[in-house]
Amino acid sequence: MKIVTLVTQEFRRLTATSLARLALVALMLVPVIYAGLYLWANSDPYGNVKNIPVALVVEDTGATVNGSPVNYGQQVHDQLLKDGSVKWMDATPDQAASGIKDGTYDFILTLGPDFSTMLTSAGTATPQQAVVQLTTNDTNSFLASTIAATVAEKVRLSISQQVGEAAALQFLNGFATIHTNVSTAADGATQLADGTAQAEAGASTLASGAAQANSGAADLANGSASAASGASTLSNGARQTNDGAEQLASGLDTLAAKSATLPADTAKLNTGAQAVAGGNAQLSAAATQAASVAQDAADQVAPARAQIVQDLTDLGLTPDQQAPILAKLDTVGTAISNGNDQIQGVNTQVAKLSTGAAQVAAGTQQLADNAPALTSGINQADSGAHQVASGTQQLADGAASLADGTQQVADGAATLKTATQQLADGSATLASGATTLNSGADQLRDGLVSGLAQIPNYTGDQAQAAAAVIATPARVDTDSVTKATTYGAGMAPFFISLAAWIGIYALFLIIKPLSKRALTAMKTPLKVALAGWLAPAILGALQMVAVYLVVTLALGFGVANVPGMLAFMILTSVTFAAIILALNVWLGSVGQFIGLVLMVVQLVTAGGTFPWQTLPGPLAALHHALPMSYAVDGIRQLMYGGDMMLALNDAGVLAIWLLAAGAFTYFLATRATRARTLRDLRPSLIG
Repeated sequence: MKIVTLVTQEFRRLTATSLARLALVALMLVPVIYAGLYLWANSDPYGNVKNIPVALVVEDTGATVNGSPVNYGQQVHDQLLKDGSVKWMDATPDQAASGIKDGTYDFILTLGPDFSTMLTSAGTATPQQAVVQLTTNDTNSFLASTIAATVAEKVRLSISQQVGEAAALQFLNGFATIHTNVSTAADGATQLADGTAQAEAGASTLASGAAQANSGAADLANGSASAASGASTLSNGARQTNDGAEQLASGLDTLAAKSATLPADTAKLNTGAQAVAGGNAQLSAAATQAASVAQDAADQVAPARAQIVQDLTDLGLTPDQQAPILAKLDTVGTAISNGNDQIQGVNTQVAKLSTGAAQVAAGTQQLADNAPALTSGINQADSGAHQVASGTQQLADGAASLADGTQQVADGAATLKTATQQLADGSATLASGATTLNSGADQLRDGLVSGLAQIPNYTGDQAQAAAAVIATPARVDTDSVTKATTYGAGMAPFFISLAAWIGIYALFLIIKPLSKRALTAMKTPLKVALAGWLAPAILGALQMVAVYLVVTLALGFGVANVPGMLAFMILTSVTFAAIILALNVWLGSVGQFIGLVLMVVQLVTAGGTFPWQTLPGPLAALHHALPMSYAVDGIRQLMYGGDMMLALNDAGVLAIWLLAAGAFTYFLATRATRARTLRDLRPSLIG
């Protein structure tokens, strides 16, 4: 008996009656129905989330920002309705509370009355977080609650982005205002630096002028002292002249009385007159010099005062602040002016006296030359001498006044020298301070210009773009090595593998593991074992072809490697057939039950839903040992276009399971052959 014959007999037995054929078809359709219906039902659940009814309760009363009313609750409401991620339904608080209990709504999203107020409190001294209230009811659906949490987080991120963008825009607009103000300040600092540079130059000029004024005042003081000394000498000379004039008058009196001695006396008189004329000439020269010095001093008072007033004004001194300084200067100026007037008067008197003395000298010369004729004029000379005496008396008085005046000028010049020294010192200090001020103004200008370059100055569009980036500084850019198009496509490898196990498991409800009659008659356990495996393997392969057609054609899931995936699915099915066959041969009905238990264990450990790394330690260890884990991974690699080497590795593991299960079945068949007798050849009542 050949293997083909054994397989053919098994198929005949399975299709012997209508009921048998119906049972075979039903069991063949189990994996197709299981995988098809489940994957169809879950082909795109995330795309249908928009059908989940959600109550949206907006009680926000709004707030005021920069004088303008805002209502973020209404903005969020409008955005959610426009987005349509779920089936948003407007509701009052009472309607929402009632609806979530009776299943009208799966969950509730509530924005309270203070929603906008809390959102806008970030710029106040008492910031508060706005609250998005999420209300769920797990009696409606646990996954709906999970979706609710995801939706609420999405709403929170959207709100954060909106508010963050508004806050960032306000922040950047503040930068623009700061930039403008700093720019204005920089311009002002530039003007200040220019002004302080001018002030520094003016202060330097003032200091130089004050030094010159002090030098001039020193020269004036020295000249005034010299003038005072000359005036004193003039006063003494005038006094001596007066004494001489009085002596002259007395002598003329004596001359008049003693005209007999006139020639000798006239000679003496001429000598004395010449001496007087010489002294008067010196006195006149000194008086003229004193008058010139005094006039120069008087002429310098007004310009010096005007220059000082100008310099004080340039320094920023008010008229009230200038008054004490000018008062001292005016006292000196008045003294200089008064002294000049007196010196000019004395100079006039001295000039007259000098003229008279010259006339006297000329007269005495004529008298000496004309002694005989002089006698007659002695009386006239005596009268003139008395006039000279009177004039010299006036000259002496004027010279005394001149001495007093020049002394006052000297005192005033000394005071002016002290004041101008103080002015020079103050001007030097002012110049130093102006230099420091200018340096500080330059630093201020440079600092503001440097800081201005570092302050952003965005245009409106630039600020809007920057605010958007600040509000959402990073985005997720997904780059998939392989990608399942939908949720159903993502779950397909797991449910195809599970369907393969269930399909084989169901077939063994009607398929006999091994033909006992064949074992007894043929005594060839290898052929019997292969025949026992080929029947469910062929049916399982047909099941996988049907499942593949449903997945690709009916459900429209894409497959990257069509022949590879179909071959791998068949390998998976025939491997599971070998495993369940071995369990049935080994333990019979108990083995069939263990096949069910093994399916449940692999349902948990295969990593079809959650990553296997999330499993507890013992279950994670089973993930690496049981065949369905490799079936799921291999189908994923081939369906999504993954690593072919990993798929070959998975196929190798399944092949090892196939060979191991086949070898174990052969071992059990060999052992059963030794125990078989001719009585086991009797036909079975059930075939």
